Amino acid sequence: MGNLAQQLLQQLAGGALSSVSGRIGADEKTTGSALETIVPLLITALAKNSSRPEGAAALHRAIEKDHDGTVLDNLKGFLENPQAADGAGILRHVLGGRQPAVTDALSKGTNLDGNQIGQLLQIAAPLVMGMLARQQKGGGLDSNALSALLGGQTRTARESGPDISSVLSSLLDSDGDGISAGDVIGTLGKLLGGR
Repeated sequence: MGNLAQQLLQQLAGGALSSVSGRIGADEKTTGSALETIVPLLITALAKNSSRPEGAAALHRAIEKDHDGTVLDNLKGFLENPQAADGAGILRHVLGGRQPAVTDALSKGTNLDGNQIGQLLQIAAPLVMGMLARQQKGGGLDSNALSALLGGQTRTARESGPDISSVLSSLLDSDGDGISAGDVIGTLGKLLGGR
């Protein structure tokens, strides 16, 4: 199965990344760097949401009902009108009330403004769901197997980039463990700035 985040980023390399950059008004390097954080962040958020049986069942149903993976077969068409895929709706379910804090932290860490980050999140969300739809349908995954897949993807991200994984977990932590937004933003800025 491999690393889903890397697979998706590889699929965006080249022409698709150029289209995304043009759409948000940023250079390709900055856009690509931001996506390297956004895609694992969305996968980590989905893993967190599906770690409980009811969350896994809701995600499984959403994929069955609304996502078939074809968004990845026609990237050019999708990128011409990404709003049609309702990335904003996906983000409401995936990030919920954490979305403003996530957008703010990503904006400060990437040198993109909040509007550009918002657009990138809305473009990335349907692509991540499309990738999961391919896995779910191709592998005949039930909600438990889908949850296990996402958990495995989060572990893979943690092993390949423990610093960024820690930041992502902090951004998505709704338990209030005392990690300040400033600490997260500072670490994220250092990680992204070093690329």
